[in-house]
Amino acid sequence: MGALVMTGRPRPPGAAFSLLGAARAGLGEAERTLEPGRRYAGAHLAALRAAAAVLATRARPGRVRGRPRSVWELLTGVAPELSEWAGFFAAGAGKRAAAEAGLSSAVSPREADDLLRDASAFLTVVESVLGILV
Repeated sequence: MGALVMTGRPRPPGAAFSLLGAARAGLGEAERTLEPGRRYAGAHLAALRAAAAVLATRARPGRVRGRPRSVWELLTGVAPELSEWAGFFAAGAGKRAAAEAGLSSAVSPREADDLLRDASAFLTVVESVLGILV
């Protein structure tokens, strides 16, 4: 991984950098994994970590009311420009859960490869949104 360089925006907290690093590492591991379910789950988890980096940067503590909300729902609230991505990854959460549960028919090799590319693109968008150049 290259060095992270900040643009002129306020510096994200250290947790965001840690989450982005974990997302990049997770993508690398998913790329090396041959089993489609594990590949898919690894790519989805990398996207989840990237979303968490945005939350670590933009979310403000507040009172929690009502039902628990997913990272994807929270992401839409703090980064509306990422709403389409949030919807996309939220839709794949069930498939990720099935893959993690070991259902070999849950994910095809093509689906795993597609999600890996999408998660990589999402991570790049998140880095741009946060003003981080890699």
